Amino acid sequence: MTTVAYIANEFPSPLEPYVMDEISELRRRGVKVICCSGKRVSPDTLSLAERVLWKETRYCEPMSDDELMRAGRQLWRDRRNSSWILKALVTDSHASISRRIRTLGHTLMGVALADRLAPLGVDHIHCHHGYFASWMALVAAHCLGIDFSFTLHGSDLLRRGDFLDAKLRACSFCVTVSEFNRRYLLRHYPDTPPEKVVLRRLGVDRPPVSQVKSMSVTQGCRPFCMLAVGRLHPVKDFSFLIQTCADLRLQGLNFLCWIVGEGPERAVLSRQIVKLGLHGHVHLVGHIPRANVSDYYRLADLVVMTSKSEGIPVALMEAMSHGKLVLAPNITGIPELVEHRATGFLYDQGSRESFVDLVRWIHDNQQNLEDVRYAAASKVANSYHRQRNVRAFADSFLARIAKPERDYAYPFLQQVRLSV
Repeated sequence: MTTVAYIANEFPSPLEPYVMDEISELRRRGVKVICCSGKRVSPDTLSLAERVLWKETRYCEPMSDDELMRAGRQLWRDRRNSSWILKALVTDSHASISRRIRTLGHTLMGVALADRLAPLGVDHIHCHHGYFASWMALVAAHCLGIDFSFTLHGSDLLRRGDFLDAKLRACSFCVTVSEFNRRYLLRHYPDTPPEKVVLRRLGVDRPPVSQVKSMSVTQGCRPFCMLAVGRLHPVKDFSFLIQTCADLRLQGLNFLCWIVGEGPERAVLSRQIVKLGLHGHVHLVGHIPRANVSDYYRLADLVVMTSKSEGIPVALMEAMSHGKLVLAPNITGIPELVEHRATGFLYDQGSRESFVDLVRWIHDNQQNLEDVRYAAASKVANSYHRQRNVRAFADSFLARIAKPERDYAYPFLQQVRLSV
């Protein structure tokens, strides 16, 4: 039986259902998957299925003092073979000093992770996202003498691509979720062989056709309802959305805007809403169970996204699968999903004028946009079907990690233990 260690920064996460989908599909294929997480997560907001995974997940934080000291000794004794890892921490010109120091800590966590995985006969390590857990995966794979791979989305490539050169050199392959990302990687990291970068799209389930039709048109004279779904984080730029809502109010538009999600910017956004006098127009809904988000899609006339960086957002796929009109920035891989005036609408990122003008136009013409709603739902059904894309991921993943049987000597760890 093939054994894969699958790690993410935080697992399980209600915001990343695709990670659980991939693990479930690999297990359905007979793979033994060991779930790992860089950070320990709280089970409070997890669903029942997520809590089952939470109980079995191996958490790397916090490390005990003994683990930290043992990892340090192991890294020092293997310093000749591991010098390229430490060299990358010094030579990467994109990383700040503080981030290099943190990555040294993640290096020790990677050594400790290898020590935990060593008795389990792991064949391959995969990390979802290119954040700090991918560095841990690189280090652990090096210690165990096995391959690792990782998946890149958006910000982990475009805004937080720390030590990406080293990760791309060391990995056996890299998965990414958009053609834009794939081209970006090959353009900015030209030493990476094209066959090493694999495009595998995410996906969502399509709701029943009858439900889609029932959501498509505003009824009566109620306010024009906008919906945004995402974590309250600076990269999502909900501050921009709130400011555009102030512009819409000044223009006399009768609207409501729901922002569904939770995160570190709640207090800042709440103050902005009060300052702009938008408490009757903009509502921070907070976290709600994923299954209940469909209630908001049902009422929304327009689903908006204002992110500064994205891969291809699942929230847009969900909205479009419900036959909703969407408005998003014309950045990164989003135009692969949202074709302007065909499957949705794109505004110039950072331009309040562009955003507001399009909202007003959509509001005034919404009764005549049934073709756009239908094309949006069809686009998702044809190219972003969850089960079909998860199966494609598993097919590609298993083909790439398939190797002849080998023994699990893990020479680095054995050498360290013999010298302790």
